[in-house]
This record gives sequence, C-alpha cells and structure tokens, in this order.
Amino acid sequence: MSELTGILLINIGSPDSTAVSDVRAYLREFLSDPRVVDIHPLARWCLLNLIILPTRPKKSAAAYAQIWQPEGSPLVINTQAQQAALASAVGPDFVVEIGMRYGSPSIASGLERLKDQGCHRIVVLPLFPQYSSAANGSAAEEVMRLVQGSWNLPPIEIVGDFFDHPLFIDALAQQLGPELKRFNPDLLLFSYHGLPERHVEKSDHPGVDCDRLGPCPAVGKHNRFCYRAQCYQTSRLLGQALQLTERDYAVSFQSRLGRTPWIKPYTDVLLEEIAARGVKRLAVTSPSFAADCLETLEEIQIRLQEQWREAGGEAFLFIPCLNDHPRFVETMAALVTGSATPAAPEATTSPVRALG
Repeated sequence: MSELTGILLINIGSPDSTAVSDVRAYLREFLSDPRVVDIHPLARWCLLNLIILPTRPKKSAAAYAQIWQPEGSPLVINTQAQQAALASAVGPDFVVEIGMRYGSPSIASGLERLKDQGCHRIVVLPLFPQYSSAANGSAAEEVMRLVQGSWNLPPIEIVGDFFDHPLFIDALAQQLGPELKRFNPDLLLFSYHGLPERHVEKSDHPGVDCDRLGPCPAVGKHNRFCYRAQCYQTSRLLGQALQLTERDYAVSFQSRLGRTPWIKPYTDVLLEEIAARGVKRLAVTSPSFAADCLETLEEIQIRLQEQWREAGGEAFLFIPCLNDHPRFVETMAALVTGSATPAAPEATTSPVRALG
C-alpha cells in the first residue's frame, strides 16, 4: 500500500447561509483577523462591534441572496468542483480536501480529514494567485497554528503565490480568449481585489519609493511581496499571452471598504472614466480570484454592469473565474505535486482590437 499525500485547498470562505445571523458570524470571524484589519486591537474591536456589525450584515446578506445557489454558496460549490477535478487529476496516491479560512468547512476540519485518512505528508495550496498578508499570509498562519500542537506532525508544505506561473497564465488565456473573440470588446478590464494602501506599504523594501498611481514595475527582489506589483505582472503576462497592446486593457482594484485609502485605481471610479472616453463594449474579469464568489458574481456581474449601463456603456461582458477549468486543474496539480514548470505557452491570437 502506497503512502498517501494530503492536499488541502484553501479559499477565503463564505457564510453558511444568507441569514443575517450567519452573515454576521462570518463577518465577525473575518474582520477579527489582525491580518485583515491591521489596526490596534481595541480600535479593531470598536470598528467591528460598534460600526460594522450593527449595519453591514443585513446589507451583505441581501447581496449574497442575489447569487446564492440551491446547493449553497457559489464559492464553496466552485471550490468543491476544483477539489473533485484535482482529485481525479492527481490520482489515488493523493487525498484532496478543502478548508475555508473563515466559515465552514474550516481549515481545521480539512486537516483533520486528511489526518484521519492516514496522509503521511500534507501540501497546502491557498487559492490566492497574488500574495497578500490578508489572504495567503493569514491562511498559512492558521495552518501553522493548528498543527503546532500536534504530537505526530507530518511534513507540511505550503505552496506560495503563483501570479506568474506559466500554466496559470495559460489557463487565464484559454478562459478569456474564446469569450473575447465572441464579444469583441473595445477594452478588457482586469479588476483585482483591493487592499488598504498600508498593507502594500508594509511589504515595501526599505529605501524603495514606489509610485502608487501608475503601473507597478516588474516584480523583482525589491517588490517580491508587493500585491499591487504582482497584479500588474499577471496583467502584463496575460496581455502578452493574448497579444494585447497596453491600450487594449486596463487594471483596477475593487471591493474597498471604509474611509482608509486603498490601492488605486478604483474599479468603480475607473469605470466612469472609461465610459467618458467613449468606450462602449467592455469586458471585465478578475484574475485575483480562482473561483467565482460574491465579489465577482454580485459586485461585478450585477452591480458593476448596472453602473456601466448608467454611465452610457452599451455592452458588458463578465468573464467568469477559472473555477474548474481543465488548464487550471493542471496548474493546481503542478503546484501541489512539484512538477517542473513548463515552458511558456505560445501566445494566443488577440481577439481585442486596439483602441484608436
């Protein structure tokens, strides 16, 4: 009998239902994380309990209700599909489980299921392509917290970011290419999840002065963990794979919350500027999400599309996340098995015409 390797896929999580009480419980756990709301503990407690939790859960519950499926949370459903596809791809010597950083199924339950099935080593894959302390860092920290007290501790490997992995870029290109060819947009918008500017500043290399308004330079040793730089790097590589010019696409950041400055440009603000330039056909996708969720299905597909129409845009296309796309399943398999990184794929013929 061969020894089993356990694979734990981690995503951000979701409420158990659209009930306000379940949404409140989820937000309490999520926003209590000091890597997410990185302010003084007393200030975080006041912000959460006196400002956010009295009002936000009802609004968020209504948003979740618009995208909830009969089987439950879209994020959980899509992650379960990834789990099944990856299990089929890696074969019988691997056991694949999922764990949500917040909510259920939890990371603790995922690790326990792998332990119960006798896995002699565990590989953890946080499904966050671009590194952030709030997502990748928090997931890794939680795994280490949970295992540090175990008497029998199997070897554990935590996979890092994969923002520039050739298979990931190729998976995105394969996902986007046919949709763009069919829709023929004037512009493609890469909308990434946002972060407070202070999160990015904490990742800055000492002595480096960064421009927070223009595109970030290529990722190197001085900005290795800069989330914003990694987002721009993903965009550049994907643009090259699709043979886009710099005028064919734009980069923005969504989902900001509160009054603190978040990384720019903001998706909703940039949308108005794009419409004012006379762009009529807009395609939007979110390369920072591996699976469709509230931020893509409600924030972009519903709300951003409504804003686009109101701003004078004529046609809008939301292109779904990778979910269980076969090429992304290959990407996950390569990441968790340590397969050699393949040569960069050949560029795909661009379906986007340059703006004039």
